[in-house]
Amino acid sequence: MSLRPILETRAAQPTMEGAGVHLHRAFGFQDPSELDPFLLFDDFRNDHPELYKQGFPWHPHRGIETITYVLEGSVEHGDSLGNTGSLGAGDVQWMTAGSGILHQEMPSGNTKGQMHGFQLWGNLPGSQKMCAPRYQDVQGKDIPEVIDDDGTRVKVIVGEFWGKRGPIDGIAADPQYLDVYIPAGVKKTFKIDTYRRAFAYVFDGQAAFADASRPTGVLLEKEVAGQEVNIRDMSGDRTLVRFGTGDEVTVQAGPDGVRFLLISGAPIEEPVAWHGPIVMNTQAELQKAFAELRNGTFIRPAH
Repeated sequence: MSLRPILETRAAQPTMEGAGVHLHRAFGFQDPSELDPFLLFDDFRNDHPELYKQGFPWHPHRGIETITYVLEGSVEHGDSLGNTGSLGAGDVQWMTAGSGILHQEMPSGNTKGQMHGFQLWGNLPGSQKMCAPRYQDVQGKDIPEVIDDDGTRVKVIVGEFWGKRGPIDGIAADPQYLDVYIPAGVKKTFKIDTYRRAFAYVFDGQAAFADASRPTGVLLEKEVAGQEVNIRDMSGDRTLVRFGTGDEVTVQAGPDGVRFLLISGAPIEEPVAWHGPIVMNTQAELQKAFAELRNGTFIRPAH
């Protein structure tokens, strides 16, 4: 077994998207090979409706999958195929945009006005970029949760973990998407197949992630899993931790426990031509997509 080194930790950065939604972006619109097959990750959390209620009006997608996970509030959605629905607290939507779709997402807060959720973009390989669009809407009650004796809880949204399989299927890049809670002071090791690229996103509490190497900036050393390894400073709210190659991630929860997403997937390793919500393999494909948006042929008829 080999511990994954920590390649980088960074704080999600405030930005605006849609019609003026204030959110934090952990990664996106940078080097798409860093976390291939994943392209972008946004944390849309706010307690002030005026900072999110404008939502994400009609916009296109092609060549990617968008994964929306709602923790608080709700998101109303509709699309050019006539689909409509609402995602509530704990619900997940996995949308395969494929050959193209126009849709909108309009968030609403809970009774206290709080809105919180995440959106992850996953790339599609060239062979699937023009597949038929597809939705998978899953209610929170249908997402399996495993609870260990030490109080660790893991919701298995996608992939398999501790004998449970998430309800999402048929996804490119063989991803694993886990929502993890570790109680205060508990140390836990998670196995991740070596071939996957992996990252963690801390969104509640603090944790120290064991590091197999000794990179610049390691300030604290502790004994973890029976070997001398380095542990970075406690990673707190809205922190991305990007891992290198290995098959284990070890986490030490902070004094108030920690909750984080642990996400991994098989890299696609193909050229990326990317502009806004459309991701193709070549500039010619990208230009064709925008030409189709202009001339009204972007949406393929259903077969």
